[in-house]
Amino acid sequence: MKCLLITGASAGIGLHTAQRFLKEGFTVINLSRRRCPIDAVHQINCDLAVPGFLEPVSSQITPTLSQAEQIVLIHNAAKNAHDTAVETPSNAFREVLEVNLVAPNSLNYYVIPFMKPGSSVLYVGSTLSEKAVPGSFSYVVSKHAGIGMMRATTQDLAGRGIHTACICPGFTDTEMLRTHVPEEAMSAVRSMSAFDRLIDPDEIAECLFWASGNPVINGSVLHANLGQIER
Repeated sequence: MKCLLITGASAGIGLHTAQRFLKEGFTVINLSRRRCPIDAVHQINCDLAVPGFLEPVSSQITPTLSQAEQIVLIHNAAKNAHDTAVETPSNAFREVLEVNLVAPNSLNYYVIPFMKPGSSVLYVGSTLSEKAVPGSFSYVVSKHAGIGMMRATTQDLAGRGIHTACICPGFTDTEMLRTHVPEEAMSAVRSMSAFDRLIDPDEIAECLFWASGNPVINGSVLHANLGQIER
């Protein structure tokens, strides 16, 4: 039995990724506040921003993990507070880190002991994992740190046959993007891609599925952004 454990599969990239893995016969478990609309997905409602979120739901996950010959863990959920470096109090900063870094660490700590050779831990990054823009302070910091977590995980898993990678999508046509970018600005966003279009979430899902089965990319940061134009 093959298992995908993913966070934030209620919409966007996470939802399309769940669909992609289901097509390949994976048992898919989603951890999120909102329910994944796919009936075949095993939904576990929890709030990644709450310390200790995993403890009350771990008994729902353990039987599947203990039976799986291959486990793919995808850290997809993220919080973007749209804050700045000069106006962010530490309590607000901690809330973002709880979702974007502490929750992935909690899941790694719990899930990796169940992983057999051929399993993988994948991080969904961002173009802001290696660059910065104004007004995304805590998101930028946490996404940069996510790459560090991935690379450290790679080193500490050496010899166990488990690989890691960070996939960094560009501007993807999701509910989140359309919530934060007004329609009149969408053409400018599309023009930032060398292909002059948004990325389809199925393209990122395909990239994640490919990455899950290819250990040669262990420790890699993959930029899935259609070639972003720098201005």
